[in-house]
Amino acid sequence: MSQTAPEKRLYIKTYGCQMNVYDSERMADVLAPLGYGMTDDPTMADLVVLNTCHIREKATEKVYSELGKIREMRDERLAGGGARMTIAVAGCVAQAEGEEIMRRQPAVDLVVGPQAYHQLPELIARTHRARGERLSADFAPDEKFDALTAERRPTGVSAFLTVQEGCDKFCTFCVVPYTRGGEWSRPAADIEAEARSLAEKGVREVTLLGQNVNAYDGEGGLAALVKRLAAIDGLDRIRYTTSHPRDMDDALIAAHGDVPELMPYLHLPVQAGSDKILKTMNRAHTAESYVRVIEKIRAARPDIAISGDFIVGFPGERDADFEATLQLVREVGYASCFSFKYSRRPGTPAAAMPGQVAEAVKDERLARLNALLDEQRMAFNAATAGRVVNVLFEKAGRHEGQLIGKSPYLQAVHVTAPDRMLGQIVPVRVETAHQNSLSGVLELEPA
Repeated sequence: MSQTAPEKRLYIKTYGCQMNVYDSERMADVLAPLGYGMTDDPTMADLVVLNTCHIREKATEKVYSELGKIREMRDERLAGGGARMTIAVAGCVAQAEGEEIMRRQPAVDLVVGPQAYHQLPELIARTHRARGERLSADFAPDEKFDALTAERRPTGVSAFLTVQEGCDKFCTFCVVPYTRGGEWSRPAADIEAEARSLAEKGVREVTLLGQNVNAYDGEGGLAALVKRLAAIDGLDRIRYTTSHPRDMDDALIAAHGDVPELMPYLHLPVQAGSDKILKTMNRAHTAESYVRVIEKIRAARPDIAISGDFIVGFPGERDADFEATLQLVREVGYASCFSFKYSRRPGTPAAAMPGQVAEAVKDERLARLNALLDEQRMAFNAATAGRVVNVLFEKAGRHEGQLIGKSPYLQAVHVTAPDRMLGQIVPVRVETAHQNSLSGVLELEPA
């Protein structure tokens, strides 16, 4: 018997980090019992949710720009006699600017913070009944996870899994402590139950998420959690992100060498190479202590791929400070990185600091940093050429007969292979390295 199409359509646009991707998936889960099915076309949606990020100013302004476009879609739909579209803003912008959103864009029907999206069904019901209470942003994370079923509907063989939320570090450039609250860890048993459910549905790889994921403090910390999840049948790969150097303890470092399921890839942001700037950022580590952590990790897992984050043009950054960042990059040697120009975030200490750097200087420094990081990424990829790596095939490629998968080092790998290998982990001989991907051939001919 064929299933009937859902009566209502849901469109979710996700901004920012992997945790927002996870939250968007869970929003779809909690709305499914109300009859909402996903659509990729916002013009067809009965409910549009913008799941927002508040890390950079441009991201926030993109939300308001998108809201203007959606309002026009809604008005055109109503003028044509169509059903009313409900517009919701979720995530960190919702948490930080709830009332401001309603003021700047009255078309928004409801605002829901990252700890309250489990209440979307109730809020939508209220909105439909009376366009009543529209703000819900002040709930503890344990209430959110308690309200969510462990059952999920993964869309592929890799999935995100939130284990920790919030931040107690208070970096002077960051809004996360204000929008996500303090550090909070989910019970290990709840995480294991969700991971088992994902594995039973065909997920082979999970990425554990947290604003400071290695600050996870449930039942032995993140290392113990990784070992617990590694014992789940069918779950062959485990990753985690994003980490803080202060929380990279010896047990977790050792797990990189002891747990085969823990992939040899670590995203460990440093942000800058100047101790003066790191102190101004309130990072509570030095360039040297960061490098020492990297050395310990490489001693445990010599082939590990290191990724990082950098901010250029932070208030007070002089040429010598930026040169120190370039020197740290040369010393560490990164497989991949994310780099950004500093942008003021209202309410953060850095926004009011003296010594704000001119945009032209930021642009020049970012270009120089990116050139060095691109050189290192290409060198790391080139070192993979000629090797055999195990690839988890995740999706079809753009070309006929092509599949795309991930190496243990999180590199995209393009291979000519039959569709039946989707979801399988297969040895591939890498033939060519590109700036952002690899291409290769199956080491074993398919049966």
